This record gives sequence, structure tokens and C-alpha cells, in this order.
Amino acid sequence: MGLLKDGIESIKNRNGALHVMILPAVILLILFNYIPLFGLVIAFQKYNVFRGVTGSDWIGLDNFRFILAFPDIYQVMWNTFYIAMMKIVAGLIVPIVFALLLNEVRNALFKRSIQTIVYFPHFLSWVLLGGILIDILSPSSGLVNQFLAIFGIGPVFFLGDDTVFPYVLVATDTWKDFGFGTIIYLAALTNIDQTQYEAALIDGAGRWKQTLYVTLPGMMPVIILMMTLSLGNVLNAGFDQIFNLYSPIVYKTGDIIDTLVYRTGLIDRQYGPAAAIGFFKSVLSFALIVASYKLADKYANYRIF
Repeated sequence: MGLLKDGIESIKNRNGALHVMILPAVILLILFNYIPLFGLVIAFQKYNVFRGVTGSDWIGLDNFRFILAFPDIYQVMWNTFYIAMMKIVAGLIVPIVFALLLNEVRNALFKRSIQTIVYFPHFLSWVLLGGILIDILSPSSGLVNQFLAIFGIGPVFFLGDDTVFPYVLVATDTWKDFGFGTIIYLAALTNIDQTQYEAALIDGAGRWKQTLYVTLPGMMPVIILMMTLSLGNVLNAGFDQIFNLYSPIVYKTGDIIDTLVYRTGLIDRQYGPAAAIGFFKSVLSFALIVASYKLADKYANYRIF
């Protein structure tokens, strides 16, 4: 009995230390994620900075009617959905293909080196990468256009052509983050039973058929999980990236909900309509996240609670 009591006390002490460790993160989460939720009330107010939340007049759904009357609101919503979906698809396909190719590398040092190189951009901010990309993609002195000129192509105004700009966003976002996804899929590859490869080899299957009938089915639960969880980001097209790369020239195809909120709220100082746009996006995002977790539970047996 004494040993059991001592064991329970030990567990309590250990968990107590872990709770103390996560306390700063919980405090930051409350301060910057939950307390600001109370500010959403200005979406239903004619907000006045000097009168504050408690003194501003309530106007009901007028801010929502106002934003739905924006001439470009539906184009902005389409841009958000279109860019986000392209990023989700590219963010699934490219890491899977790269993980399969990297899995074929037998030199451990070379393999780890490649992993480090492709993972490194994930840690760089879009403020830094934005400046680098603006220089590299410059139509006059950029390295990419200089390379294209060798083949008689260009110059291409990558960041100033509204037909090209969305694809530049997808390509650069995929380049930045596919290293992170690669690590996830490489981890999934290590969980595949190696005896299946031996059985496939005995049956005469080459590397391609082993990949097709053993590797991909073995990765499928993780692929389905990543695919369903990514549905929650359908309305997150990447504010940091677009804000650092876009200009009024490409608003037609590059403007998204988050950048519209930024300009409406911080530039034009229409705080109520900006909050209404953000509130509308939050409700839709919440519904998509719930749906994605339901799908993850159904098809990949993934549950948070």
C-alpha cells in the first residue's frame, strides 16, 4: 500500500512539473488568442476608438451588409479559396514524391544532408524571404529572368503579372515548407513492415511496383490524415507571404481575406467592417476545422479527444 501511495505521489509531482513547464505557453495562448475574442463585438458596432467598446453604438448586422457590398469581396473570397487549395494540393504531392525519392537514397550522410537543406527554409520568415524573392524574381536583374533569357524567354514580371502571381505564391510556399512535410512522410515510411518488401521482391516486383503496391498503401493513413487536417486551412492562403510579395498591381488575383482585413482595418481605419470580415472568416474556418477532424477520425482513425 505504501509503495502504491508513493507511486501516485511521484506521478503527481512529475505531472506538476510538466504543468509548470507549459504554464507560460498557456498564459500566452490566453492573452493573444482568447482575450482578443471579446474584441469581436466591434463587428456589430459603429466602433469609435475614443468611445471604446462599451461606448460605441450597436448597429447589428450593418457591418456585414457593408462588406458584402464591397465590389471585390467575392473575387477576394475566390482568390483566398483558390490560392489556399493550390497550396494544399502542392503541399501534399511534393513532400510525398520527395520523400519517396529520398527513401531510395542509400548513403546516410547524403540523405541527412539533403533533409537539412530542404528543411532549412521552413525556419526563415517571409519578411526575409520576401526581400530575397523580390531580388531573385526581378524582371530586370533577377537571377531567374537572367536564366530564362538564355533560352530566349522573358523577361517575366513574376510579382507584377496578375496571371502569374498566384502560381508564384504556390511555388514559393511549397519550396519553403515541403521539407517539413517530407520529414513526416519519411517517418511514415519507417513504420512500413519490411517483410512486405521481401515478399514483393520474391514475387518479382521491381522498385516501381514495390512503391505502388507496398509503400504508398503503407503511407496512406498518414496521407489521408494530412489531407483531412489541411482542410481547416482552406481559408488561410498565407497572409505573411502575400503581404510581403504583393502590390496593387496584382490585387485582382492576389488579394485575400486577411490582406483585405489589414487594409480595411489598419489602413482605412474601418474597424467595424474589418472585424466583421474577420468574424465571418473565423466562423467558416471553425466549421471547416470541425469537418476536417471528423474526416480524420473517420478515415485515418485520428482523434484529439
